[in-house]
Amino acid sequence: MPVYRRLGGASLAVLICASTALAEEAETKIEEIVVNGKYLSLDKLDSVKTPTPIIDIPQSLSIISADQIEKQSFTNLGDVLRYTPGLSISQGEGHRDAIIIRGIETTADFFIDGLRDDVQYFRPLYNLERVEILRGSNALLFGRGGGGGVVNRVTKSPEFDDQFAGFSSSLDTFGSYNISGDVNMAVSETAALRLNGFYEELDNHRDFFGGERFAINPTFAFKASSDTNVLLSYEYVDDDRVVDRGVTSQVVENGPNVPLKGFKKTFFGSPDGNRTTLQAHIAKARVDHTFTDSLRGNLTVQYADYDKLYQNLFANSAIAVGSGLPLQVQLDGYQDFTDRQNLIIQTNLVSEFKTGPFGHTVLFGGEFGDQDTDNSRNDNVFAANGDDQITIAFTDPLDIPEFSFSNQVRDRKSQVQFASVYLQDQIDVTDWLILVGGVRYDRFDIDVLDIIEQNDGDGVNGDFSRVDEKFTPRLGAILKPAENISAYASYSETFLPRSGDQFLTLDLDTESTRPQSFKNTELGLKWDIRPDLSITAALFDLDRSSFTSVDPDDPGQVIVVEGSQTQGFELQLNGKLTDRWTIAAGYSYLDGKVQQADGGGNNGNKTRQTPENMISLWNDVSITDKFGIGFGATYQDSYFVREDNAVKVPDFIRVDAALYYELSDNLRLQVNVENLLDETYFPDAHSNTNISTGEPINARFTIVGRF
Repeated sequence: MPVYRRLGGASLAVLICASTALAEEAETKIEEIVVNGKYLSLDKLDSVKTPTPIIDIPQSLSIISADQIEKQSFTNLGDVLRYTPGLSISQGEGHRDAIIIRGIETTADFFIDGLRDDVQYFRPLYNLERVEILRGSNALLFGRGGGGGVVNRVTKSPEFDDQFAGFSSSLDTFGSYNISGDVNMAVSETAALRLNGFYEELDNHRDFFGGERFAINPTFAFKASSDTNVLLSYEYVDDDRVVDRGVTSQVVENGPNVPLKGFKKTFFGSPDGNRTTLQAHIAKARVDHTFTDSLRGNLTVQYADYDKLYQNLFANSAIAVGSGLPLQVQLDGYQDFTDRQNLIIQTNLVSEFKTGPFGHTVLFGGEFGDQDTDNSRNDNVFAANGDDQITIAFTDPLDIPEFSFSNQVRDRKSQVQFASVYLQDQIDVTDWLILVGGVRYDRFDIDVLDIIEQNDGDGVNGDFSRVDEKFTPRLGAILKPAENISAYASYSETFLPRSGDQFLTLDLDTESTRPQSFKNTELGLKWDIRPDLSITAALFDLDRSSFTSVDPDDPGQVIVVEGSQTQGFELQLNGKLTDRWTIAAGYSYLDGKVQQADGGGNNGNKTRQTPENMISLWNDVSITDKFGIGFGATYQDSYFVREDNAVKVPDFIRVDAALYYELSDNLRLQVNVENLLDETYFPDAHSNTNISTGEPINARFTIVGRF
């Protein structure tokens, strides 16, 4: 590792430690600490489902507020999650959100207001109150999946007692721009309407990239009675963009290979053929009712319809730069259609009561889902050779030969029905000891019709099905030596059916195979230094059972890896150091290793896209009442793209900054500069030949208003 990178990483760590020291010094001047409850409350549609203070949750979590999203000018979920310890971003093939939490890759562990949102697409931020990131396996609250954790988006709700309108408009130096609006109308003392919407024109540093997306979200809320609130919501999302899978890798003698250098703008695809579109309709109704002072509950029904297309050519081989031979690259490609309808019904009851000296907060809930999916895939066919792969001369730009998406290789229909019940009790044993215990029962029933298999005449009818029934526990203990300090230990489990997180891969080999299982053991410490400043730390061990990966001896084949283990440490500092200085800092250490594999080829290798060290730091400082600055950096250690450890992506430090100026009480101008030092870096990847290139120095100019 270059010396300046070591110094940079060390400097970030010193800044975090220094900030903590400043906070401790400030704390000595306060005689009494008043903890006024940072709650993830049931009324705010939170992901923990009970009215529990954050300090009493035996789990590592991060909360990114709408204010932080706005101040740092985040435009997508990937921006938000880069500032979260223990979590890295995967490329998602240029058409979807994809993340890696504690070494576990997922495209489906996303939730909206506590309900599953598992279709592969880019989720917008325009209507969010906050983003909650919970780490560690926890099926009790979320059901299947979530091996490393989950991401829950909390949307804005109507406010009964206010009338306001807000907007934001921005333009960056690549030519990308967006505009968003937020209007709240109190119709009466018991009814309100909120309307959020946005439009974005997409552009960046990459050749041929572009697109547009927009969304609208009207929400109506009313009080049906003094004890009953009703919320009705509809969201439409439309996304149309170029699919960009980055650059390929460069052959290194005696390996591992590295990302191709010197071609950060070069597009390895078809400017006309690489495209993705999405139209999503999401309708939701929620009823909250207070039965008594100690018993309340909610019922939510959500129906969503997703229509998704993506098609692309992409690099499928490394380039042998400096070999003396003509430079060549192999291209591959396909076209994929997904049409999915999700019906999800969830209900929760929360009761608070005492039995003798013990206080109880009991959560009892159930969930039912019906998910119907049609998915088909067509391979591309190159006219020159009649194949889906072709090797061409490497030029900049590429000279793409004639092709079409005309060879159907997948045509499947699947129906998933799942039913769950869960029970959890949080027991206040004494003032200094809280115990949490619970269990969830899930029944996951999948039927898949493989139409191609049904018609190929080999005697297999193409109907595959499987039922999984799982009990998954959650256990935790919280010690509270003071009201503002907690130390916890927890154990939790989850599972993932063999049909995968998109439940499209069931066949003769997988319909009789047990689900993957995940077990997370964690020790943590939380300290509310002040009501507006907190520090958290966690040690964890995450064990994963068998999963699939690429065969290191034959990259065209998939093998079963018998397990992996990620051990690590996370540290966060969030809040106000002074009245004018707000900080958000995080550090994670991840040691992810493959435990076994068929043939032993990957045994002991690093898990995919799991940097050992990640550091993030953001400071927001008000210089005067009208003028403020923001500055920070992210450091990401080197990582291997896949379990075969054949390609290694180098570490990097990216420095960002911002300026804010209040034109009036209702209007603010801000400038956000990304990659201030113009670092050349590769932030994420999908495969050994699909690696993203980081944006060079650029600026975004924004005006924000509220009236």
